Amino acid sequence: MTAPPSLVSRSPLRALLSVVLVTALEAALLAIALGGTGRLLAHPRALALVAVWAAGSASLAWLRPARTQDVVERPAGQGALLAALLVVPLLTPMACAAAERAGLWPLPGGAALRWGGVALAALGLALRIAAMARLGSRFAPLVALQRQHALETGGPYAVVRHPGYLGAWVSNLGAALAFGSALGLVCAALFALVIEARARAEEALLAARFGDAWRAYAARTGRWWPRPRRRLARP
Repeated sequence: MTAPPSLVSRSPLRALLSVVLVTALEAALLAIALGGTGRLLAHPRALALVAVWAAGSASLAWLRPARTQDVVERPAGQGALLAALLVVPLLTPMACAAAERAGLWPLPGGAALRWGGVALAALGLALRIAAMARLGSRFAPLVALQRQHALETGGPYAVVRHPGYLGAWVSNLGAALAFGSALGLVCAALFALVIEARARAEEALLAARFGDAWRAYAARTGRWWPRPRRRLARP
């Protein structure tokens, strides 16, 4: 979940306030879905998710990966896509918690599946934060190029082209599975469509800016999954 706060430079007090407000919003949405604060406090998996999201928000506030923004190119017409990127992961846990409460489309797997979902949410969020930290000032909520934009091919970007979006999707899937309803699979599929559209828009911009360097990078990496390494032919 965790809609990233603005990543421009901020005071420690404002950063702390942002963490508190974001975490409070996420907890409030879960409390509404589960039927009240008491039920939230009695739901270990929901509390674990809130703790994961709070830790993620605190990490971003501390790291501040994008301290400055110097955008020179930003395609128009991104408003609807950005709204979907924020709203879908924000509402997915709420919808799935409400589905669990109503007994809607329960998935098999019991506690193992549901706690596995919590672990996936944490893993995906960690990957998301690592990718954002790697990009630094090149990260922007909207697809954009910075003045001194360099093509990132190291760290998690050496394995896949969009580790941040992949992490966001894995975290969204985990938060959905934590409540054990098949509605979560529908939400995850919807979010996959959203990030696929975002990734394609970003790749078009990078291809136009970096040309052959981008094409060489794209040829050796997968968009979402690592490409199998080719074995060298023996003489």
